[in-house]
Amino acid sequence: MKKGLLHHIEIYVSNIEQTTEFWGWFLEELGYTSYQEWESGHSWILDDTYIVFVQAEEKYLEPSYHRCRVGLNHLAFHASSRRDVDELTDKLKERGVAILYSDKHPFAGGDNYYAVYFEDPDRIKVEVVAPE
Repeated sequence: MKKGLLHHIEIYVSNIEQTTEFWGWFLEELGYTSYQEWESGHSWILDDTYIVFVQAEEKYLEPSYHRCRVGLNHLAFHASSRRDVDELTDKLKERGVAILYSDKHPFAGGDNYYAVYFEDPDRIKVEVVAPE
């Protein structure tokens, strides 16, 4: 195991069913596999890193998540190519997922930064970026 490699991320969500549906297909597109599942949560793993989603308790649902508050801003994933970003963008659109910064897509991050940006059901921003 390489020192410093991310072990896991755990994210509390407002609706585990919506989250599981959204993140399941997306993470599996990236090569993750379902890892753990229980009544209030689900995780997916790729190599030695896994991502966990857990249903937040009712008393913690307000205020809802916003990426500009203190805490997580977004999650960014590697794509293997620009073509992968394009294919994923098409699949997102087919699923009715809005592409953020669509007026600048796929160069919203800059002239040499090829990526797609979108949000999950809780409005957590997600980015998938192609290698330079």
